[in-house]
Amino acid sequence: MIDEVVMLRHGRTPYNLQHRLQGQIDVPLDIVGQWQADQSGYALAGRFYWAKVSRLAANPGLIAQPPADAAKRTDLSQYAEAPAARRRMVVISSDLYRAQQTAHAFADLLGLEVICDARLRERSFGQWEGLTREQIKTIDAEAYASWKRHTGGETRYGVESRAHVGERGAKAVRELIAEYADDTPTTMMLVGHGSWITATVANLLELNPDGMNALGGMRNACWCRLKVRHTLNGQPAEQPLFELEEYNTAPAIAGSADWENGPADLRGPNMPGWRPIVW
Repeated sequence: MIDEVVMLRHGRTPYNLQHRLQGQIDVPLDIVGQWQADQSGYALAGRFYWAKVSRLAANPGLIAQPPADAAKRTDLSQYAEAPAARRRMVVISSDLYRAQQTAHAFADLLGLEVICDARLRERSFGQWEGLTREQIKTIDAEAYASWKRHTGGETRYGVESRAHVGERGAKAVRELIAEYADDTPTTMMLVGHGSWITATVANLLELNPDGMNALGGMRNACWCRLKVRHTLNGQPAEQPLFELEEYNTAPAIAGSADWENGPADLRGPNMPGWRPIVW
């Protein structure tokens, strides 16, 4: 049974650096994005270390043993009896490569499988995919302004509406929860995209997806966390209920390092600096 959902946005890509709309174009992480994914992966692997213990308890043959002439063997019962053995972690990623890279930066540390699922794909930006904001304004300033105001002018260019992104995202989350409806308490890590995460969380919390102040955007390689409840007043709920516990959380290093640009020793002479988005 899924009782916790974590949603992690992918690290920086070249399109993010250039402020190009990626949508469903398959763009990999750049060097700074890989660093961001790794830093978040380290932080989350530390928090969810129990998931490694859970995996080893379920697969005791993977637990390292000393040579036969050692004084003691590794005590497998410690893993089987640990409270962690009674939980499970599943990692599910958008099938776009930048999300897969970010998922593996976390999952590989704990020895967990990454399951790819196209239902977690980013919002489609239609004819605007690959364009910068300046290019979009040149093409249709009115539609751009409407997009900025959350009044839907972008949809005339085949851009998926925020409401639709939230609906398909929430549907995917509920379907995945139903797929793990056994008795094992489970944390589900979903690795995907900023617009998808924001719209999906808004839908799950029954917020207006076009509300200007409902939820802010997600930074690269940051995460949110939702508690999932399956009962209401002691009775089974008709569908899962969600409570937002964290939103747009970054690892501790983001507070002391230049998160958007990465460490100086990663930035070559031809790499431009990241600039805040100016609408």
